[in-house]
Amino acid sequence: MNKLTSNIFTAIFLIITQVIIFNNINLFGYLNPFVYIVFIIYYPIKNDRIFFIFISFLMGLVIDVFSDTLGLHAAASVTIAYLRPIFLKISFGQAYIYQVIKFKNIDLKDKLIYISLLSIVHHVVLFSLEIFNFSKTLFVLEKSFISSIFTITACILFSYLFKTNER
Repeated sequence: MNKLTSNIFTAIFLIITQVIIFNNINLFGYLNPFVYIVFIIYYPIKNDRIFFIFISFLMGLVIDVFSDTLGLHAAASVTIAYLRPIFLKISFGQAYIYQVIKFKNIDLKDKLIYISLLSIVHHVVLFSLEIFNFSKTLFVLEKSFISSIFTITACILFSYLFKTNER
């Protein structure tokens, strides 16, 4: 199976998982995990950036259709897809600049920093657009932080669950 087919199956699996399982989790009014961002997090670095942003938009739009959220996920997905090179540079430094990052070989600390940055930005954008009220800024930050914790945990688990045994 080539990389494109693998990426398509991964995206479809994550969308189905998000829509069927994780969209139905809403603990205490705060906890909303969004595991579909795993696709954006682990998308190959060397692929075309414009195509990647477009695919991120489509993925967010599909989640929006099933969640009835009027483009909120599409906006948050495009935002983190656009900002991803900045977070890669922050998290991995020279390894990103020289394009030698292999996600399966990075240590937990760097992976946690990278996933945390993308997840928090995604959630802040998503919940800011959802609530869209400056007087609720503290509520947006609280909801973003609490949801990010569960999303980060789920993303780390997904990364180890689908890690290949290549050496």
